[in-house]
Amino acid sequence: MEFPDLGRHCSEKTCKQLDFLPLKCDVCERDFCKDHFTYAAHKCPFAYKKDIQVPVCPLCNSPVPVRKGEIPDVVVGEHIDRNCKYRPEKKEQVRIFTYRCSKKGCKKREMLPLACEQCSGNFCIQHRHPLDHRCTRGSLTVSTAGFGCESLRVQTVGRSALLSSCWLAWQLRSKVKR
Repeated sequence: MEFPDLGRHCSEKTCKQLDFLPLKCDVCERDFCKDHFTYAAHKCPFAYKKDIQVPVCPLCNSPVPVRKGEIPDVVVGEHIDRNCKYRPEKKEQVRIFTYRCSKKGCKKREMLPLACEQCSGNFCIQHRHPLDHRCTRGSLTVSTAGFGCESLRVQTVGRSALLSSCWLAWQLRSKVKR
């Protein structure tokens, strides 16, 4: 070999690769190859001195100041023990589902109001259609899904009648033709 002192071996115990352009860790002052240069790659025991972090308290979500040379976990633990402003009994609960269904017996709540155009009641997704909550106000209710031969419960003035949707479709078509 012409240049025996050129390059250095990586200080990582599992690597020991001869590197002609080694990188020196600025904390532990050892030489490493490009793969083990970072603090995490060579598990530098003094990384907390240079690796500056601003930890956040997991309870009150406020930043906890850490001085140089202190371990962040210890400082956050002391913050929680001494002056954390978190009070579980004062925690405000935000209500997302505020609109309660107007159908008798239903206790479901929705995020958005689903108002019936006929009776102006607020209903859940299951009871939003006039046929589902047996709407009594407004005109005759008709299914918008089509005119199948399923039976519909339609309330007329003063009494209820059980009509088939086929008969209802025939009645509506005859009114339109006139």
